[in-house]
Amino acid sequence: MSEARTRKFRQAAFVYLHVGILYLFAVVAMSRAGALPVERGPVGIWLLLGVAIVALVFWGLWSWQNAWFARAVWFVHALRIPALMQGAFFPDPESALSPSFHLTALFVVLVNLAMLARAGWDL
Repeated sequence: MSEARTRKFRQAAFVYLHVGILYLFAVVAMSRAGALPVERGPVGIWLLLGVAIVALVFWGLWSWQNAWFARAVWFVHALRIPALMQGAFFPDPESALSPSFHLTALFVVLVNLAMLARAGWDL
C-alpha cells in the first residue's frame, strides 16, 4: 500500500476518533441536562457501547486499512444525515436540543464522511 493511501486511512481514523469523542461527550452533556430518553436504558451502557464502537472503527481504519471497511463506515455514518437535517432545519418545537446543535453535528459528520471517502475511494 502506498504511503499516501496509508496516510489517508490514518487521517480518517483520527477524524473518526474525534467524532466519536464529540458524540460521547454530547451524550454525557445531554444526560446531565435530562435530554436523554430514560426508556432506552442506562446511559453508562450506551457510553460503553459507544467507546467499543469508536475503538473498533479506529482500529479497523488504522490497522486494517481496507477500502470496503471505510466505505461501510461511510455508509452507516451517512445514515445520520436525515435526522441531523431534520433537527437543524425543521426542528420540533418541543425538542430539548437546539437547531445549532444539529447543524454543528451535521458539519462534523460531513467532514468525517469526506475523510472516510478519501480513504475508501482513494480520492
